Amino acid sequence: MDAANTLKQSEPLARAFGSASVLRSKELEARGISREVLRLATKDGKLERVGRGLYSLPDTAATEHHSLVVAATRVEGARISHLSALAFHGLTTQNPREVWITIPRTMRKPETDAVPLRVVRCQADMLEDGTEWHEIEGARVPVYSVARTLVDLFRQRNKLGVDVAIEALREAWRGKRFQLKELNRLATRFRMARVMKPYLESLLS
Repeated sequence: MDAANTLKQSEPLARAFGSASVLRSKELEARGISREVLRLATKDGKLERVGRGLYSLPDTAATEHHSLVVAATRVEGARISHLSALAFHGLTTQNPREVWITIPRTMRKPETDAVPLRVVRCQADMLEDGTEWHEIEGARVPVYSVARTLVDLFRQRNKLGVDVAIEALREAWRGKRFQLKELNRLATRFRMARVMKPYLESLLS
């Protein structure tokens, strides 16, 4: 059977994608779309290559968080963090140019031509703490919670500026976006309790 007939008789691309906006080539292969079909479908305009090993259907309706989906799909094991998590949670009006992700220290630095990345590393046993899974464009995207994000901003205060962390803390407090017990637990685990204490006390006073 030639490639053209394979393409015609393969599982429809729309069914392969389902509700997902972006899929890796290996995911498409697992759903019955061969590499040759991928090549032909891309050539014929039935698929768009949005990055190395990443594909999307033409005219896919992208949300404001599309870049997070692309980053999470491309870099397995990463967590959306810092300024990108802050924007996702609606605690800043700024949309960072880069997608901030946190990966284990032992992971090789990811390379992607799909979206610009800002990579932060942490110990593997601390990667999961504070992770929330959100359904975005048909994909399960791991985004750090508000509490974890606040702690991470204070950890990166020398690079981001302490004013960014303080303003985020105040905004989250006003919106009742975190539980104080959880914030204190994470601050203690990541050795930020002493740093954050005066700012928390000013909110509680």
